[in-house]
Parts: sequence; structure tokens; C-alpha cells
Amino acid sequence: NGVKVGETMAFNLLRNYTLPAGVLHPGHNQVTVRVLDTGSIGGFTAPAGGHILKLGDGTAISMGGNWKYAFGADMKSAAALPATLEGNPNVPTVLYNGMISPLLPLAIKGAIWYQGESNADRAAQYRRLLPTMIGDWRRSWGQGDFPFYIVQLANFATRHPQPSEDAWAELREAQWLTSQNVKNSGLAVAIDIGDAQDIHPTDKQDIGLRLALAALHSTYRQNVEFSGPVFKKATRHGGTMRIEFDHGDGLKFTGPALAGFQVAGADHKFHWASASIDRQTVVVSSSEVLDPVAVRYAWDSNPEATLYNGAGLPAVPFRTDGPAVK
Repeated sequence: NGVKVGETMAFNLLRNYTLPAGVLHPGHNQVTVRVLDTGSIGGFTAPAGGHILKLGDGTAISMGGNWKYAFGADMKSAAALPATLEGNPNVPTVLYNGMISPLLPLAIKGAIWYQGESNADRAAQYRRLLPTMIGDWRRSWGQGDFPFYIVQLANFATRHPQPSEDAWAELREAQWLTSQNVKNSGLAVAIDIGDAQDIHPTDKQDIGLRLALAALHSTYRQNVEFSGPVFKKATRHGGTMRIEFDHGDGLKFTGPALAGFQVAGADHKFHWASASIDRQTVVVSSSEVLDPVAVRYAWDSNPEATLYNGAGLPAVPFRTDGPAVK
């Protein structure tokens, strides 16, 4: 009704505004919401049942129906937002000088790295950037190749209905390659414990447990299973592809069916695949791909990640048409 009643500058908080007396009146009332989306998920993200107008007498009026909308400005065609240097951690040297350099006199046991979201659109660069940073930290501390454990990006955002190229999947691949190519490093997979609507998922307990398994095995030399299934080899048999895994003892899946696999032929166009477990392997096929040459699994920002081993650890997302480990 033309009266501003509040604002919230955050993408992941529920809105709850108290209307001043006299704003509402009998008959027709108009509620207007101005939304500024500078990236990621836009618009209303809460379920329709979460949009409610509560009156003083306890009456609750649903506002979860259809809304009229208009674009105020298209951010894709607008000029870049001015960069604010004050209080901005994404300025070169700020994070290192503010948070790493002061620690260099101290002895440490190792490092846990949980990052990558802001680099997702530069996955190829990240293949060089993360190993370079690890090497620089190790040189600066002067304690040798101390353990460096990486948390792979969790599932997040809207799932693609069809197989698609995906920046987050490529960034996860860069993290995996780093864990395989950099000495004394490891990976904790979080592909199954994220939140589609929150880039900072709340389940840190399972991430901590998986990091602990990696450290118990690689740093403390204990005989524990520390990884979910890891792609080893793909072999074509007619119209099917048979996938072999390391860390694949006791392969199993969650949910009604084994899902998340894609196959492609020579045209490199991927299609959803049917998948089944055959002892320690997974067999995949698609009626739309008669001569498969490539397989992908959990290749999306928020994929169906259903494959686990007997230790209950999720499979590492992979593609057979990607860069090989050195």
C-alpha cells in the first residue's frame, strides 16, 4: 500500500516484517516486494506455504499464490557493480596478510581447506591455483609437506533436468585432481550433504567425520576405509559401459534406484543412463546411446548422488572424458 515495512540484506534468511498500524485497510491491499539478485538463486526461495500475512486476531492469510512481477533492471545487461575495497576480503593480499601471514611463526599439524564456490567459473585456473597455494603455504611455514585436506564442493542450487555442462562439477574435478597430484593431500566428498538453497550447508558433522577418516588413514596410518568409490576404469561391452572403482567394496545405492549416471556417444551429447551394480562394478546404458564412449556421474551442481561403498562413503563425482590424473 505504498508504505515500506522493512528490508533484509541477505539471501538465505527468512523475512518476517511487522506492519505498522494503519497500513492495511478493509478491501483491496497491495503487497510489493523488491528483489535484488546479484547472483545464484533468485526470487522467492521459501515454499509457497511460507508466505503468510498474519492479522492481529490470529487470522492467517496465504500469499503463496501467483504474483505479478516486472523487471526493474536486468543485471546481466547492467554495468558491473562498483567494487568496494573497504571491508572487502576479495581484494588481492587481504586474506593472506590478514589471516595467514600472522600464523606463520606458529607450528601446525596440517590444513583443512573448505573453499571453491567463488572460483567455480574458473575451474581450469583452479587446477593450477590450489596446488600453487598449497606449495606456497608449505614453503612459508617451512615444515615440509604437511597434510592438506580438501572438502569438495557440496551439492547446491537447482538441479538441471537434463545432462548439462556445469561449472560446479568442473570445480569439484579440479579439487579431486589436486588431491591426487599434490603430495600428502586428500579429499572429503560432500556431494550428498549440501543444501540446494544454502551455499553454507549446516551438516558439518559428516564433513568432519570424513575429514577425520582421511587424516586417520593418511596422517596417522590407521587401517580405516577413508574414501568412497573412486573411478578406476570404464570398459565398453556392446551398448553398455562397465565401470570399475577403487574403494568399491560393498557397492550399494540409496533411494529407489541407482541414479546420477550419464552416457554419451561419439557426438558427445550426454543422456541419462540406467545403472545397476554387478558385484564390484556398475553397468550403465541408455536406449538413446547405442555406442557409448563416455560416462559421467554426479555431474551437476546439485546432482543425484546415490552410489556408496560398504563403509557408507559416497562415490567421488567423475567423468571419463575429462583430464586424467598425472
